[in-house]
Amino acid sequence: MSQFTIPTREEVSPANQAIFDNLNKNLGFVPNLYAYYAKNETALADYLSLQNRKSTLRAKEREVINLVVSQINGCRYCQSAHTALGKLNGFTDEQILEIRTGEAAFDAKLDALARFTAEVTLNRGNASQEAKDAFFNAGYTEANLIDVVIVIGDKVISNYIHNLADFAIDFPLAPELETQLA
Repeated sequence: MSQFTIPTREEVSPANQAIFDNLNKNLGFVPNLYAYYAKNETALADYLSLQNRKSTLRAKEREVINLVVSQINGCRYCQSAHTALGKLNGFTDEQILEIRTGEAAFDAKLDALARFTAEVTLNRGNASQEAKDAFFNAGYTEANLIDVVIVIGDKVISNYIHNLADFAIDFPLAPELETQLA
């Protein structure tokens, strides 16, 4: 059991209470990750601004990045949340598991994105020329590259928060992969 607790609405600032109310209205609940951010006066609003920023990437592409990075960083919370979100974005269970391995053979463009994301994440911002060429040859641009790195950064933040605090996962638990990216 985690030594870290999830704050209730009554335990957070009035500004964070308003965000909780909005999350409840839009999602039907306040995910534990978001609630945990509310222990800090500005972190929840800051994080939601980052997550909801305008992007050159489609939602489905952002989910590919989220799934790959969460797998590499071993964040069970984000693996589970993004498995649910991946399904909402049209991925099958099998496709989600494949994406988490850093590949997406079912779609050439998403495969280039998954492989690029894995290389960037595993190599801390470095990727082989081959991965970069495949990314650009798949139709991605330098503007897309910037957005990929921003989404990776977003996911690293939430992966690290959950890996440190280890609070309860409030999404259906994603299956474990037999092989891990590392």
